Amino acid sequence: MHPELARLQPYPFEKLTKLRAGCTPPAEMSAINLSIGEPQHPTPALIIDALTQAATTGLRKYPTTQGAETLREAMAQWLMRRFHLAHLDPNQQVLPVNGTREALFSFAQCVVDRHQSHPLVVMPNPFYQIYEGAALLAGAQPYYLNCVESHDFQPDFAHVPPEVWQDCQLLYLCSPNNPSGTLFDLATLHYLIELADKYDFIIAADECYSELYFDETQPPVGLLQACQQMGREDFKRCVVFHSLSKRSNAPGLRSGFVAGDAEILRHFLLYRTYHGCAMSPAVQAASEVAWQDETHVQTNRLLYREKFAAALDILSPVLAVTRPPASFYLWVATPISDTEFTKQLYLQKNVAVLPGSYLSRVADGINPGENRVRIALVATLQECVEAAQRIQSVVTSMA
Repeated sequence: MHPELARLQPYPFEKLTKLRAGCTPPAEMSAINLSIGEPQHPTPALIIDALTQAATTGLRKYPTTQGAETLREAMAQWLMRRFHLAHLDPNQQVLPVNGTREALFSFAQCVVDRHQSHPLVVMPNPFYQIYEGAALLAGAQPYYLNCVESHDFQPDFAHVPPEVWQDCQLLYLCSPNNPSGTLFDLATLHYLIELADKYDFIIAADECYSELYFDETQPPVGLLQACQQMGREDFKRCVVFHSLSKRSNAPGLRSGFVAGDAEILRHFLLYRTYHGCAMSPAVQAASEVAWQDETHVQTNRLLYREKFAAALDILSPVLAVTRPPASFYLWVATPISDTEFTKQLYLQKNVAVLPGSYLSRVADGINPGENRVRIALVATLQECVEAAQRIQSVVTSMA
């Protein structure tokens, strides 16, 4: 067996199942699951229609790993519109992938050189667990950057030791952040690009929450946008990951793309050719129409605004919680340990949330997710309101 498999830690939801073992929630209360970031809004009809129509004729041939040119063109055009890019070559700078999870993992396997001494993959802490697993199986050591409230839940890049950057081969970013919803500004992205140039590492920006924001006049900025402002239209050392899962309420479609540095993507395409991960023609057709439509995305944001407003109205009097600038998560400080709070919500009120410590590792003597929970407002408005009321009741009983 691969020797690094033993280093993989249990996935957060496996830990959650173990935490709740033996607990029986009230039978009269319906289960409300806010533990997983799985969008529950209806998938737009235009996606379903395109998928259905393409399935009748598009399954007779093997798809290419690079995908249809019309799909890559739709992806490139969306990126150019959304992030104000002057140019993006759909044939060299865009590559369809089967969701960002698959791509974020396989990307590390492609770009990390395990034969160099002390290869590091730097990542935020808390983090999307795929970053860590990808680093370990690529033969690198994860290096965790704590994201704490005193620094707006963002890594303190300026205080990372130079020797860390010297050994860094890959930096994972997540903006909007999972779980806090905070955003990087252009100045921070410019700083990181300059570091990448100085120390010769690759930046992989996970931007899959980029379309879930609250101020329509100020959408989150992106890594390629920062490159454009610096006059770097080759996007050297920079790659972004986007997905339809959150943007278009289509997590089961498993559709996204990678874009950026053409030389990096050339190697990634070679890797993926052997990896056997070509996107289904039917999924390609559905994805193409999804990237060309913004109406359903605007409606999606409106639904989340309504849920955040309702939930915060109920929770704010009893918990120190505010609306993040983006994403569909609340990153909430708990009155007791995060694991016990999670357990009590389930045991008393049949509400599932995720302990913050399950999303983090101990670094510099702390676990930055400890005594916080992640609440994903993905259920219906009615269910989110009901869950908030149940949480309020539990917190009040602890006072």
